[in-house]
Amino acid sequence: MGTPRGTRPKRVTLLLLLAVLGIGLGGGTAHADGAPSGADIQIAQTLGARELTVIIRRVDTTPSPLRVDVVTHRGTAPGTLHLTAAAGGVVTSRGDVVLGAETGVYAGSLQVDKPGPWELALSDGTGLPATIPFIVPARVVPPWERATYGGFVAAGVFLLIALVVGVRAKRTAFALVPAGGAVAALAVAVTGALLSASTPPPPAPGSQLDPTFDNVTDPYANARLSTVDYSRPPVNLAVHAERAELKLSFADGATGRPVDDLLIHDNALVHLVLVSPSGRMSHLHPVRVGPGDYRVRVADPEPGAYAVAAELVRRGGGVQLVRSTVDMAGTAAPAPEPTGAGPRTVDGTPVDLTVTPGSPTTVTAHFRNQDLQPWLGMLGHLIIAGPITGPDVGAAAATAPTWAHVHAMVPPVTGQLDRPDETVAAYGPDVGFTYTFAAPGRYRIWLQAERGYQVLTVPAVVDVPTTGAGR
Repeated sequence: MGTPRGTRPKRVTLLLLLAVLGIGLGGGTAHADGAPSGADIQIAQTLGARELTVIIRRVDTTPSPLRVDVVTHRGTAPGTLHLTAAAGGVVTSRGDVVLGAETGVYAGSLQVDKPGPWELALSDGTGLPATIPFIVPARVVPPWERATYGGFVAAGVFLLIALVVGVRAKRTAFALVPAGGAVAALAVAVTGALLSASTPPPPAPGSQLDPTFDNVTDPYANARLSTVDYSRPPVNLAVHAERAELKLSFADGATGRPVDDLLIHDNALVHLVLVSPSGRMSHLHPVRVGPGDYRVRVADPEPGAYAVAAELVRRGGGVQLVRSTVDMAGTAAPAPEPTGAGPRTVDGTPVDLTVTPGSPTTVTAHFRNQDLQPWLGMLGHLIIAGPITGPDVGAAAATAPTWAHVHAMVPPVTGQLDRPDETVAAYGPDVGFTYTFAAPGRYRIWLQAERGYQVLTVPAVVDVPTTGAGR
């Protein structure tokens, strides 16, 4: 049985259009890269006499609740922390976290209503509040994703029009006009999908650019800038002691203005290491009370000169270490000179320290149980200063040629992207470090690890012989 003369062209046109429509519908599964939805922020804070870890849980959409968890450590006094969330200097939400006598995690909740830069303020009612900057991300659709999905939608519309025209029009040639539009729209969609893999992401507000509400919600607007210099000058540090509190002022090395673009690095805005005149080391995390203005309390200081070392990351400037000295008044008795390698007990925990000299040198702390917790995202920390000469360790450490901060990493877990937090007590019993000493001499080292929500500090003396240094 034959086919009517006018029907065959219509069927051919219909099959062609359905085939193109099938390609377009199939291409709808292509995905372009989008902006990240954010991640949890963990930041250590030495708030008064409390050493805390504040966890700001990620926010995927706004408006929504903002969960804030506070991790307490051994010796943390119970009490109430007052929290506020502010955007653009305007407080939008308040809440409290009640800290109990037991160590662990205590939860609070606030509200955020829009994406952009925010500040979380914490106060125990006894001093200036600590302010923590953070970003609530926006759901951003990249331009190539708009082109891809917009092209597929336009192609579908043109194809439906072509289908209707091809079926109802007396001349099927009329259907070629919307069919051509469908092909063009499909070409735009496919081109957008192909370019999405090779198009670099825009400058990241917060890590590369100073975040604003505009560039958080539209980060691709900055991509139109022809030249952007993300680098920042080094910072200058000024330290002032007021009784048992240190005031740290960070200023731009070029302009002298307060620096307010520090990034969270290894779970802190500032890692502050203090070495007392007798060699007692404190690893603290000053709280931000204003632009370039950080404060920290020193519990029971010794009288005399302290070495001060601040490790930080400035936006676009990389990791920076600034050192200084400060004289403090206090009544604490000097710490005895630590021993070298061997067994000892630190705050009731037995530790066996092994130092294997060489180039490099290995330092290993052996604990009896596999119950260590990550602290500041690491299994362990090792602070090294030297060579140290003379009885005044603080003054010698301040000008020592070597000042190092070495990490023992948490073992990776297959399929787990985020690092475990302090609630996971399953590591050890060995915490090992590798370091090459540049010169012979007597060094002071301090090894730190966390167990039972208590940060243990193991001091030791390492004598590096001439044959084992820098070779």
